[in-house]
Amino acid sequence: MKFTGILALGLAISLFACAQKKESNKKPILNTKGMEVATLAAGCFWCVEAIYQQLEGVVRVESGYAGGQVKDPTYKQVCTGTTGHAEVIQITYDSTKVSFEGLLEVFFKTHDPTTLNRQGADEGTQYRSAVFFHTEEQKAKTEEIIVALDKAGAFGSKIVTSIEPYAMYTKAEDYHQNYFNENGSNPYCQMVVRPKVEKFQKVFKDRMKH
Repeated sequence: MKFTGILALGLAISLFACAQKKESNKKPILNTKGMEVATLAAGCFWCVEAIYQQLEGVVRVESGYAGGQVKDPTYKQVCTGTTGHAEVIQITYDSTKVSFEGLLEVFFKTHDPTTLNRQGADEGTQYRSAVFFHTEEQKAKTEEIIVALDKAGAFGSKIVTSIEPYAMYTKAEDYHQNYFNENGSNPYCQMVVRPKVEKFQKVFKDRMKH
């Protein structure tokens, strides 16, 4: 994304966040520790996991599959593109340190939300750009942010990110968890994951964990 596009994206999300300060006090679903949960799909979950693990306020990141029709699918099944699932990350975060809008800002700045069912060379419905909402509030915020970004011309094309109800979630196999940190030297990580992580570190250096 060009620098001007990044500025437009940041401005649109900032304006949206300011407008939301007067909204109702409805809270997203909470887990047992009182933290909030978000589920996002932005291509290969190895890339997305590695990015959000470094974001201030994120307590836990888990790779998994969501949005399909098959119960408890395996990675091999999801890769066929026939189960309807997307590769996702499930984020547990401290909303006093990072907001849902803040998570979405990182989401839109670190992948291409204008390519349908594809991120780079990874192609198929399992690589779709999607937000799986846990509450109607998350759904509404995502919808409004997408409208704002399109109106601001943050990208050269229309955003195709789908907004889907959180459903049919399955945690991915253990070898997918913490993948980049444990397998950073393999070719895919070097060619695909690392550049995305480095982009995140450059754009969000003031919001990284210390």
